[in-house]
Amino acid sequence: MRAIDLIVVHCTATREGVDVPVGIIRKWHKQRGLRDIGYHFIVGIDGVIHKGRDIDIPGAHAKGYNSNSVGVCYVGGLDSEGNPKDTRTTAQIHALRGIIAAIKSLVGEDIKVVGHRDLSVDLNGDGAISKNEWIKACPCFEISEL
Repeated sequence: MRAIDLIVVHCTATREGVDVPVGIIRKWHKQRGLRDIGYHFIVGIDGVIHKGRDIDIPGAHAKGYNSNSVGVCYVGGLDSEGNPKDTRTTAQIHALRGIIAAIKSLVGEDIKVVGHRDLSVDLNGDGAISKNEWIKACPCFEISEL
């Protein structure tokens, strides 16, 4: 198995309540030139966890972090107007906790878990990534609230 020390949580940036099948996400990623879906796991609005890329294959979900990370994505992240919002259903919250626990048991409990936005550059050098420094809002919730 490849060395993994990071789990990056994403959202699909799709509107609340609209379930997007994994096949559609795969199609979007292939249209952007990827060989396959960029995430390792996708959580539907019903809480079902779908397999994306094999965990032994680096993802294509967080530039600069793909070789050492696992990408986990939940369907949603936007309100009905298209604005960032924590749209996770109760089922998704439980499923995200479960898949993260499973990954930790596989690769090590000390693995770090971050949101995609937490990998933005610390532009002001204060040691923290603040909202005004986010490249994007993804995953639209605080990882500490997971």
